[in-house]
Amino acid sequence: IVLDEERNLPAFLTSHEFADEIVLVDSGSSDRTREIASAHRKVRFLDHPWEGFPIQWNFGIDLAAGEWILISEADHRVSPALRREIEDVLDGLRAEEAFLIPRHNYLFGKWLRHGGCSPDYCYPRLFRRGAGRFDESKKIHEKLRVSVRVGRLTGNFDHFSTSDIEPQVSDAWRLYLCLTNSTKPVVSGAFTEHGVPRMAEMMALFRSGADDLRDRPMSIFTITATGNFRYSEDSCQNLIDCVEAGIPIEVVPVTLMGLIAPVTLVGATVFHTIDVLAGITMAQVVRPGAPVLFGGAPATFHMKIASSPMAAIEALQLDTAYVAVAKSLGLPTQSYMALSDAKTLDAQAGAETFGSALLAALAGVNSVSGPGMLDFLLVFSLPKLVYDDAMCGQVLHFVRSIRELDDLPVDGLIDQLMADQHLIMAPHTLQHWPSELLLPSTLIDRDNREAWIRAGGKEIDERATDEVNRRLASYRQLETDPAIDAELQRILRSGLIDQTELPAVPPAPEPVVSEEAAGAGRRRVNRRRAVAAEG
Repeated sequence: IVLDEERNLPAFLTSHEFADEIVLVDSGSSDRTREIASAHRKVRFLDHPWEGFPIQWNFGIDLAAGEWILISEADHRVSPALRREIEDVLDGLRAEEAFLIPRHNYLFGKWLRHGGCSPDYCYPRLFRRGAGRFDESKKIHEKLRVSVRVGRLTGNFDHFSTSDIEPQVSDAWRLYLCLTNSTKPVVSGAFTEHGVPRMAEMMALFRSGADDLRDRPMSIFTITATGNFRYSEDSCQNLIDCVEAGIPIEVVPVTLMGLIAPVTLVGATVFHTIDVLAGITMAQVVRPGAPVLFGGAPATFHMKIASSPMAAIEALQLDTAYVAVAKSLGLPTQSYMALSDAKTLDAQAGAETFGSALLAALAGVNSVSGPGMLDFLLVFSLPKLVYDDAMCGQVLHFVRSIRELDDLPVDGLIDQLMADQHLIMAPHTLQHWPSELLLPSTLIDRDNREAWIRAGGKEIDERATDEVNRRLASYRQLETDPAIDAELQRILRSGLIDQTELPAVPPAPEPVVSEEAAGAGRRRVNRRRAVAAEG
């Protein structure tokens, strides 16, 4: 099924040339998709108004002429190994009549090897005609139902999920969007071996130069250990370039317990520590005193379904264990916690997020990278982000220092209670309740059931979505100095190879200001322009 796929279609058609026919179901493309497809001798181009993924797939399946059907997409490429296996199936060398096919998912040009992304089998994508059909009750996250024995192929699809910017500058493009839309420091990183210098040059535009950027960094860059006590050439070069540019780094091994690290906690902690200390040592050799966070993104290896849950309780144990090691060495820490492996903002997401956030706070993690994240880091959810903001607020309130605040001796408070039968209006209550009793946002339901029903009886995901919409409606876009923006775009264009223009970034709509906000008469200060002017 396709829609406006003119950029992906040529490579897709070349990759699938071995098929007897290629059925494309289009739901109203406005670019050159039809023109490109119609020029290919094997393509049957079918128009069908969009009715949801499963209905579109079934429409194409019903009109396919072949005995075997391969479900593919415009951003998928058939690897040579997969093609050979498919041909073996067609030649009758396999007994099964439906097959799962692993996908190598690529994001900004990089293969996502961990976090539950590999192997990514999805649903059976090769099956004999009549053996499978999509469940039309599932409009998203569609599921193919089969009535035959299912086998597995080892050859893979290559799945390229982004195509609006060339891979070699995709890291800088992501940073550009952050720099021009936020004044907050960010966690970033390079996707290619030589991506850091370009990104350092971009950040220096918002400082008075490279030395000022070193003194006042705008980002922490992630350096990933690739496992088996190794750092890739990309990671090593990124580390060296960051340290030389004065960019703080977090060394983040993806320690998979039971796969590339011991399944036991002590052994996994030792393996993890070896990987991190190797990165820290390299950084200090390049420039003694370079700022480094002792980080990690551990997960367990699920022995039944081959996934890598990062919110598994054993992975959280490993998080807190390596943080304890780092604290004993006097090093600052980072961890992927306050996240969830759930697919939506549901009860699992709430439990995993709050539980891991509380553990992170109790362990003393300095930088927590997980808020807003779902589905093995594959999804960044704005509703979850505002929910996590409320959860993290409660966690920070829990771990604050406990002090005696006019509590002792208690005879005065006892006398007040016995005299008034309550302490609501007691001077002690009036003085201390604003700091001692946390009032979370209205996102957290603390009212009675009748009030909840009057408000629409909304679940947490609905309330979080409403809060996101409210905040987006009041958002006022930052204005970057035009000269700085032009130089940022020049730096980006200098890295392009075939692409001639940068992706268009639509302006944010004008904010809808509430009467309360309008009455306050407050004007937002553009810190980004102010900093640039000072520089």
